[in-house]
Amino acid sequence: MKNRALWTVVLAAGLTVAGCGSAAGPAPSSGGDGNTLVVWDWKSGDDDAAAYIEAAKADFADKHPEVEVEFVAQPFDQYYTLLGAAIQSGKGPDVMLFNGGGQLRDRVDSLVPLDSYVAEDRERLVGWNAFTEGGRTYAAPVTLQGHPIYYNRNLYEQAGLDPDSPPTTWTEFVDGCATIMDRTDATCIALGNKEGIGIEFFLSGLGSGVLTDQEYDDWIVGKRNWTSPNVKRIFEMWTETERAGLNNEGANSTAMFNDAFAIFSSGEAAHVIGLMSDVGHWQDFGEFLAPADIGVMRAPVSTTGATPSLPYDGGIGYAVARWTADPEVAADLVRSLTSKDALEAFYADAGAIAADTAIDVSDAGPAVADIVSGLETGEPALHVALSVETLDLMRRLSQQLLSGSVTVDDALSQLATADQGS
Repeated sequence: MKNRALWTVVLAAGLTVAGCGSAAGPAPSSGGDGNTLVVWDWKSGDDDAAAYIEAAKADFADKHPEVEVEFVAQPFDQYYTLLGAAIQSGKGPDVMLFNGGGQLRDRVDSLVPLDSYVAEDRERLVGWNAFTEGGRTYAAPVTLQGHPIYYNRNLYEQAGLDPDSPPTTWTEFVDGCATIMDRTDATCIALGNKEGIGIEFFLSGLGSGVLTDQEYDDWIVGKRNWTSPNVKRIFEMWTETERAGLNNEGANSTAMFNDAFAIFSSGEAAHVIGLMSDVGHWQDFGEFLAPADIGVMRAPVSTTGATPSLPYDGGIGYAVARWTADPEVAADLVRSLTSKDALEAFYADAGAIAADTAIDVSDAGPAVADIVSGLETGEPALHVALSVETLDLMRRLSQQLLSGSVTVDDALSQLATADQGS
């Protein structure tokens, strides 16, 4: 990732952030003035985001030709540390990029509610829920992010399975895995859990096939019953896939980004729970697999009353800092960053499923067609509803579950306690 004029921020007691050259040079002034808006993100330095950024800047310049916009691309692995330090000091960028969910919700006290500024975009864009807290909206969605279950249609054919009829029940899925592993050289599931992220994809990707509709709705609004048989079943499936040898070897030492995705795209695994946008998605896989060989399936059902759906939310979105000099102008920049022309460029170059679902994706292949067709009946991803603290604990416990050093019951008890306290 290209880092132009990478800012450093001064933490209390003068913490120096190591890596990626971020500690080099003097710390620049924070934020912009009335004639400059400073944007922090981790995207604007990417080549495949260049046309998107230029289109957004052009749209904003039409509205505010007197205001300069400066984008500062931060390294993603340090992004929230740097942003947290800026928030703590009350100085930082005017506009900032967030992942939907906990990372934004934990910081809304430092953000401007955008509801009055983005009212005209409500019908055009989807994915708003991931950027709301307490009934207020704090960022505008740029992309949609979700967790389709991708499968390799060519491996299905090699194994004598019908690629047009992927399994619809968990029993069918496990039986199909056995067939694939017996008749091909591939494993069943590409899983990377070195960082503990694999459990998040597993929970959201497969959860709609396990939880009843009411349980799913209750989970999303915070009424989670961690001791229910169906919640327990998801975590039992997590351990069972490992014990049955359905995952690639060494899942706890395999990075999700991008080693697990490489296992799938190289044809060494028949399935992966991936992403809709950014990385580990249809366009990335298309570099090695023919578009016609990439299938998308819904979660296989293991519980009567479960309704499989595409789990997705707003993926990334731009927010406005409370300390900005002119919130209305900053909000106009957010609107430019979510304008139709800008999002069309982001889809075309980065393969992002944009929050503007009116964008034509008919030329992208069958996998994208399947994903987009699931948006209307899709549901929020289960893991996005959890706090950062609960997610951190779930990541650690997921590794212990795969290694057998903690039981499902003990893990769920710890998660219930953490969730209630967050």
